[in-house]
Amino acid sequence: MIGACSINQVTLMGRLTADPELRQTQSGVATCSFTVAVTRSFADKSGERQSDFISCVAWRQQAEFICRNFSKGRLILIDGDLRTRSYDDRNHPDVKHYVTEVFVT
Repeated sequence: MIGACSINQVTLMGRLTADPELRQTQSGVATCSFTVAVTRSFADKSGERQSDFISCVAWRQQAEFICRNFSKGRLILIDGDLRTRSYDDRNHPDVKHYVTEVFVT
């Protein structure tokens, strides 16, 4: 029995699908969201490898570093935690959206 101990650690290596864009929250905190294309380690029957597109978010110094040093197509290695969140659709109040993303640490 593990008890209160839990592990939530993600390590990804892949290529950025677009240039990361630095934004500021209303309180001035730097953030950026980006997607990493991660190629699977196995090939399908035709010999092709599939990729997964993983949403990531970075804050503060990590966000500034990523935006300053990485661009579309660049290989990136990140560590983080897997996080989930949800929000209500502004145009359709009865619709809830669910998001799973890597919170870069």
